[in-house]
Amino acid sequence: MNKVIFMGRLTADPELRYTTGSNIPVCTFSIAVDRPFQKQGEERQADFFRIVAWRSTGEFASRYFRKGMRVLVEGSLRNNDYIDNQGVKRYSVDVQAERVYFADGKRDDAPGGFTQQPSYRTPAQQGAPAQQPESGDGFYPLSDDDDDLPF
Repeated sequence: MNKVIFMGRLTADPELRYTTGSNIPVCTFSIAVDRPFQKQGEERQADFFRIVAWRSTGEFASRYFRKGMRVLVEGSLRNNDYIDNQGVKRYSVDVQAERVYFADGKRDDAPGGFTQQPSYRTPAQQGAPAQQPESGDGFYPLSDDDDDLPF
């Protein structure tokens, strides 16, 4: 089994390119993942991973991800070898992204236009104004009315 899940911050804006001939979108970016421990008196250390996302996943990442955002990447590791411009054989390990997610909540004043409003509203809620969180934690109250559940 080859499965990895990383959560970290983008070190730069993603780069979207297209393959020659087939014109398939491929997006590359790197994330910094904090190590789970920190030596006393030292700065927290991080590991840096190169991510490769293909097709619609890559287009999504290039459109919505920006430097500094915290993201979650689910995928697999891939060993690559190639010969550089000087004729030297090089090796690299990349993460082939299968799914990518936002890992930061956005505030109303944040760039990008995303808010913490619920993304789905039931038919009963569609005519009513959107609920606001009761506290500053971003959680919304649940209704005890189960009549509009689809199951």
